[in-house]
Amino acid sequence: MFTVYVLYSTKIQKKYTGFTQDLEKRIIQHNLGLLGKYTKGKGPWVLIYSETFQTKIEAIVKEKELKTGKGRDFLKLKTGY
Repeated sequence: MFTVYVLYSTKIQKKYTGFTQDLEKRIIQHNLGLLGKYTKGKGPWVLIYSETFQTKIEAIVKEKELKTGKGRDFLKLKTGY
């Protein structure tokens, strides 16, 4: 199982979208600054959306969709962010 997730930082008022097989662990890693330049030092990051998929390909497709204008509109309606 793969989970597509969207995190939000009130510190920088930005969203971060990714996918993982272990959501709890991934959120902790983002908040500790262990993953990538974009999220490091910009937390705390809070989960605002997640969706689970059977395959990695499905998760990648959804992640890419959420990063488009249509996906951002969907997230704004769904989460308010």
